[in-house]
Amino acid sequence: MSQKWRQWNKAAVKGLWILVILGLVAALPVAYDRIRTEGTSKNVEMIFDYRDLVQVSSYQGNPTAFINEQLDALKEAGVQTMAVYESTLTELSNARRITVYSEQDAARLTGKVLTANENATYLLFTNAEIQAKIEPMIRKAFASQDIAVEDWTLNGRSGLKIATPVQNAVLKSMEPDPIAMQMLNSKGFHLLPRLGNSSIYNQESLASLLDRFKAMGVERILFDGEEVPGYAEEPDERHLEDFAKLLNERKIGIAAIENLKSPQRGFESLAKLTNYNVARLYSLSGRDSALDPDIIADRFALAAKDRNIRMMFMHTAVQTNNLEGRITDTIENLLESLNGPEGAMKRIEHYGFKFGPASSFDVAEMAGQNYFRWVAIVGAVALVALAVSIFIPPLTLLAFLLGLIGAVGLYVLKPHLMEQALALFAGISAPTIAMVFAIRKIDRLYEAGQKMSLGRRVTHGILLFLRTSAMSLMAVLFIVALLNRVTYQLVLEQFRGVSLLHLAPIALTALYVLFYRKNSAFGSVGKILRMPITVAMVVIVAVVGVVGMYYLSRTGNSGSASGLEKMTRTLLENTVGVRPRFKEFLLGHPIFIAGVVVALRYRHAIYVMVIASIGQLSMVDTFAHIHTPIWISFMRDLLGIGFGIVMGLVFVLVWQIIERCWKKWSPLLAKL
Repeated sequence: MSQKWRQWNKAAVKGLWILVILGLVAALPVAYDRIRTEGTSKNVEMIFDYRDLVQVSSYQGNPTAFINEQLDALKEAGVQTMAVYESTLTELSNARRITVYSEQDAARLTGKVLTANENATYLLFTNAEIQAKIEPMIRKAFASQDIAVEDWTLNGRSGLKIATPVQNAVLKSMEPDPIAMQMLNSKGFHLLPRLGNSSIYNQESLASLLDRFKAMGVERILFDGEEVPGYAEEPDERHLEDFAKLLNERKIGIAAIENLKSPQRGFESLAKLTNYNVARLYSLSGRDSALDPDIIADRFALAAKDRNIRMMFMHTAVQTNNLEGRITDTIENLLESLNGPEGAMKRIEHYGFKFGPASSFDVAEMAGQNYFRWVAIVGAVALVALAVSIFIPPLTLLAFLLGLIGAVGLYVLKPHLMEQALALFAGISAPTIAMVFAIRKIDRLYEAGQKMSLGRRVTHGILLFLRTSAMSLMAVLFIVALLNRVTYQLVLEQFRGVSLLHLAPIALTALYVLFYRKNSAFGSVGKILRMPITVAMVVIVAVVGVVGMYYLSRTGNSGSASGLEKMTRTLLENTVGVRPRFKEFLLGHPIFIAGVVVALRYRHAIYVMVIASIGQLSMVDTFAHIHTPIWISFMRDLLGIGFGIVMGLVFVLVWQIIERCWKKWSPLLAKL
């Protein structure tokens, strides 16, 4: 029976490869749908923080003239939208709408004596026109929190007395400044309101506010703070569905801020309730607004091209220049970053984008996509089973059957978990299989005993590299098909297990090289432990350690990059348009080609193929960044392969020099 089982498992391998090929073919229409989806959002919206502008103006001799001058300059530079916030008494004071006084200030102004039983906030309106527009907003905001507001006058000027200390009063949020919104609208700016989550949710007030926003042409809202309106800790107290209904009725979308430390609570649920009417937003902080204009332009251009971001949000910052004895800001620096010789506006247009209000993705889904995805799922399970067959052949069929049962079961219980897990296993399996096949090919060529010329060895190295890369990239179509959801493109969900994807193919390749090859130097763990330590081993361990440290420093979002590397990145970006990965064309790929050339002559050189696996898994990992357009990832891998071949030839040349020097000098060294 065991003999038959082994025969079945051996025969199953061919059937599994057929299923893999069918899965790859079925994944193509799904990948095409994603490409179509990515092409539906081409508008890039340049946004400036109006509250920052008001704050900067408070340091100017003529705040109103300064604001008008800067608005005109920003408009001319290509900024189409102004972000407006919910108002506070402090912001209204900075905008010269009101003057705010504490109890002590009011006592000095009126000549009254302070009492121990009263501590209120007092304010005066700048003029009657402003009062007519601002007073109802202030009364409504404080009344909603049961804080009494009454009339107050001083020297013939109208104002209000608010029954709470000024320290508390300035913290209360109100509707955005209607005067500012009207002025910005009249200057031709779109508005991007920023709303926070009020402690008391009021459907009627929000409906009225959204109606006014819609009348001013607002198409999208950005949230301020850690929560979206309607969110509450207790599910029974949440009003997300009510708020989503208001947004959907008015066709107002929302914006997702990139790289927040933690997602805004309730955002994912609200996005789903609004049918993912979401656009991604990159926020340039006030501190970063002082960076070199070329760097800022790079950030905007790459955000649009590489990360599917369609909203560029600019802050400015006040800076104190002690040498010149004056206060400055970064607005001029931002203007240069937009319209300089290599400015963001020209670069973004060069990449095929237009400027205008950002729109959400229009998800493309052809008829029968679910059927195609299920064929791809079966193909992915077959690919994982083939990886199992390399290391534990008797479990090939069992791995496939259990994989299918597990995929169906997880799909019923937690479909997203099934998709991510299977995508991860497929991403690990393809480069592992590809590297094992490459190692087997090298062993066969070496066993053939052919005395190959250098030219033939180089040819074998390049052709084997291309074949191995093609096999590794099988995982890409499975990842694309399994994770083809707009939630990944909007980074509302992320592909988990990337760290495992970075390490598992390396470990599995090392496992095969050390223990599964016919002529492996290591037959068992015990044999390894009994081996004497040589200088060569120490050198190899040192080299592997250095490569490993570099690899870890380049892995993940927190990876570090040297100044030279950053300059090279910019050069590649400006010359070829897409930057290939350094660990591919400077590490994994050239080591692969040079490793094959050397291993065909020196058997033990095959161990460097473990390092070469970094390039193969990196190509797969490139497509695990779902928010990056497919064509960018494809070009990145293609350029990495091309540059990798060139660098591989350089590595071979360096090895030839080292080899010849060693042959010439080693006899002399032996005599010393």
